[in-house]
Amino acid sequence: MNSKKSVVACLSVLMIAGVLSLASFSATQEVPSAPTPAPAEQAPAADAKAAAKVPVPFTQELLDQLGGAKVAMDTVWTLMAAFLVFFMNLGFAMVETGFCRAKNSVTILAKNFIVFAVSSIAFLVLGFGLMFGDGNPFFGTEGLWFLGGADSSPATGDAYKGVYSALNWTGTPLWTKFFFQLVFAGTAATIVSGAVAERIKFGAFYIFSVLMVAIIYPVVGHWIWGGGWLAKLGMFDFAGSTQVHSIGGWAALTGAMMLGPRIGKYGKDGRISPIPGHSIALATLGTFVLWFGWFGFNPGSTMAADFGAIGRIAVTTNTAAAGGAVAASIMAWVFLGKPDLTMILNGSLAGLVAITAPCAFVSVPSSLIIGLAAGVLVVLSVLFFDRAKVDDPVGAISVHLVCGVFGTLTVGLFAQDQFMPGTTGNGLFFGGGLKLFLAQLAGVVGVGIFVVVSSLIFWSAIKNTVGLRVPPEEEIEGLDLGEHGIMAYPEFQRPGESLPAEHRS
Repeated sequence: MNSKKSVVACLSVLMIAGVLSLASFSATQEVPSAPTPAPAEQAPAADAKAAAKVPVPFTQELLDQLGGAKVAMDTVWTLMAAFLVFFMNLGFAMVETGFCRAKNSVTILAKNFIVFAVSSIAFLVLGFGLMFGDGNPFFGTEGLWFLGGADSSPATGDAYKGVYSALNWTGTPLWTKFFFQLVFAGTAATIVSGAVAERIKFGAFYIFSVLMVAIIYPVVGHWIWGGGWLAKLGMFDFAGSTQVHSIGGWAALTGAMMLGPRIGKYGKDGRISPIPGHSIALATLGTFVLWFGWFGFNPGSTMAADFGAIGRIAVTTNTAAAGGAVAASIMAWVFLGKPDLTMILNGSLAGLVAITAPCAFVSVPSSLIIGLAAGVLVVLSVLFFDRAKVDDPVGAISVHLVCGVFGTLTVGLFAQDQFMPGTTGNGLFFGGGLKLFLAQLAGVVGVGIFVVVSSLIFWSAIKNTVGLRVPPEEEIEGLDLGEHGIMAYPEFQRPGESLPAEHRS
């Protein structure tokens, strides 16, 4: 036992020392300048043949000269990134199913499958127009229905303006933009599924998903990415720590609180009873899928084949995920006595969520600090919500809400001028003052208030009409039979049971 404590102590000391050294290094890091080519007249005549083989520098000027070829490259890159984000739906389905009991597997899979179909229609019919249609600082008013407003051509016009013009928002065709934004909207709705798992009615989740993607998500999206009031205030959220993850997290928190905990989760004496999931293997595979998909989520948010940015964004993304996993493993070791795999998995996701807003605006060393901090936060948050009796079977609130808020604020802490074209904002750690940090904080508070209020209204309306929660006897038996009439593992299950002991690993 003493040896285990020694190992944990050593790891903790090393992590703290590493964070301090990285903070020092990150504060002094500068973007390396491109080497200046030697004047042509200085090259020896004998080397003329070799010099002729030197490739032409791949500059922005050259890209501009390519014209249509650049649009084609940007389109292919954006669509490939969108396909990766779509693939994340599989990751969410695997993680949530693995973290829950076998008797509820079918309904969880059904929710994760139908939510993207619902999102596709809701965002097409109304959501995209509310989000990017020209209008007032709070929501779009033009082109609301089926992208049919002032601009319905393949090329985007003034009716659909994004805030990140420096990142070539207007360089890809309209339907490419729509599909890329759609997969993000679907991701936000999927986040809610895990926190309300194992006791919500399938129909209630179905209706809420429509309302979330048609109204809640795009209204906030107009504020941040559609040139609305938060964009004008100077808030930055590159790939969606707030726009995707916090929105999903706030909606998940309100839903979980209105539903109440699962039967048997909390005893009358205040005792917390763990309810383990039926397949940690499935959850682990799902986490790998999500980590992989994030390389579309973050680098793809350039919406351009930006050779100067996408590689660095991929590295900041990966580094934060790794830092989150390492920090969560150590924190679990300290607080739980074991390096709990579920905490490690959520630690990597916490790092990914936290780096989503600042991934393009911070240095690689800063991304490691952000990931390590997120890994610590997610473990503390899971323990906090458990003690507060907010039952979240998969830790979605801790991962997406808590670390989404944290990630949004880190833009105001770690952002550097050289990574934010067209701005003059440094984070607090780089001498930028309070302006950028306060803009980020205003975004967190404003979005939180709107999403909580609107979610409570929608959840309450659903509760008072079709109802939110399944009957107790159906919850005990399992939602699969009551909601869908089938079981995920019929060879090994009897109604009301998870996998029998002889089939558990």
